[in-house]
Amino acid sequence: MVEKSENPGGVSIRPATKADALQLAKFRYAFRASTGHVSENEDEFVERCRLWMEEHLRESSSWQCWIAELDQALVGHVWVQVIEKIPNPRSESEYFAYLTNFYLIEDARGRGIGSRLLSVAFRWCKARNVHAIILWPTERSRSLYMRHSFAIGEDLLELTIGEMKVEQ
Repeated sequence: MVEKSENPGGVSIRPATKADALQLAKFRYAFRASTGHVSENEDEFVERCRLWMEEHLRESSSWQCWIAELDQALVGHVWVQVIEKIPNPRSESEYFAYLTNFYLIEDARGRGIGSRLLSVAFRWCKARNVHAIILWPTERSRSLYMRHSFAIGEDLLELTIGEMKVEQ
């Protein structure tokens, strides 16, 4: 699905391809480095991430990524993974979506580009009969998600395995 912008800003949203993997990997490093200390060399991480992204940007993947371009330069992206649920005898969708790695360069923020990326992802999820979208927001992104009808779930628990106390 290619969404061309009608605004004079020249913004377009399109599905990412394998050809975008290197730039997406660089953005992934920039995003994660901006949220805290990194433990992997940038060049090594970018190469490892590029290979992962090339593998997951194929048509048969459960992952989908869209990129935002402004005047033909990549300025942001969002990733979504569809997670299949165990069959359910109730009348509800048997899919969840995990929205992650939503990133815009600083100069692209506050211009509606992020909202457009989310809208494309939401339409894609709706077309796939996704029951709900889950994500882990940063402090900075929380208000954006709340403006787009996300709510703090009362029935979702999280266990960080590395911090888990194992009984002996």
